[in-house]
Amino acid sequence: MRAYKVVDAFSSRPFKGNPVAVILEAEGLSDSDMQSIARWTNLSETTFLLPAKDPAATYRLRIFTPRSELPFAGHPTLGSAHAVLEAGLHAPRDGVLVQECAQGLVRITVQEQRGVRHLVLDLPTAKVTPLNPKDVDELEAIIGASVNRDASPAIIDVGPRWIVAQLPSADALLDLEPDFARSARFEKRLAAVGLSLFGAHARDATTRGDADASETAAIEVRSFAPSDGVEEDPVCGSGNGCVAVFRSIHGMLSAGGDTYLATQGRKVGRDGRISVGVDADGKVTIGGACVTCVDGKLFDQ
Repeated sequence: MRAYKVVDAFSSRPFKGNPVAVILEAEGLSDSDMQSIARWTNLSETTFLLPAKDPAATYRLRIFTPRSELPFAGHPTLGSAHAVLEAGLHAPRDGVLVQECAQGLVRITVQEQRGVRHLVLDLPTAKVTPLNPKDVDELEAIIGASVNRDASPAIIDVGPRWIVAQLPSADALLDLEPDFARSARFEKRLAAVGLSLFGAHARDATTRGDADASETAAIEVRSFAPSDGVEEDPVCGSGNGCVAVFRSIHGMLSAGGDTYLATQGRKVGRDGRISVGVDADGKVTIGGACVTCVDGKLFDQ
């Protein structure tokens, strides 16, 4: 038996965020065991907690989709940190946990906002590759809508490689019905995990926040990853991080640093809220609340 939790990330309310399955005692599992468990949970990601190899790390985390292992992902990083803290397996040092994963070391700051624990990760350094015009044509054909070509769509690599583009508005984004089979082929050809698209909310748009506060949302995000077995990711940390990088390099944020709230998940019955920060040097942080929905044991033999 192994300790097992399912944690909703980017929400303080159960069943409104993005769930990650966390195996807290993963020693002794083989690569194929981990992949089999991830395929069985059938969540967008399943994580496996292991002792750190790097002395600077608090713990090591392996992250699997139903089809493959990822070097890094956002909501599994935060959800796993929440599970670690709740189980009392590790304590933050000076308010910080350090996750070791295939992408490297990821710093996670533990905060409290209005009585709710918030976890904030430092996004790995991004690499940006603009899409060529023919690939932008294909992207528009896949989603059945035009994107902003003045802010050139791009592949943004933070471990997962997301194809990022801007829609005219949040409403236009929410109306999308992508061709998932065609998108999967497109993603595989470009060696990308999926599409992370965004559109601005109307200025008066508000969203119910943690502790019943009303917060103004700047953008809506949708992330599609059919090539990895996930047609629509309910709330995506790395996708939001790539969107933040995109908005920063295209001058959509204040040059001296900016913060904003993104919302995601409405089309799949969720209500995710992602706190995004970008400093003057372009460093991105992604944060939010987490809540445990399942706590028990995994029988793997």
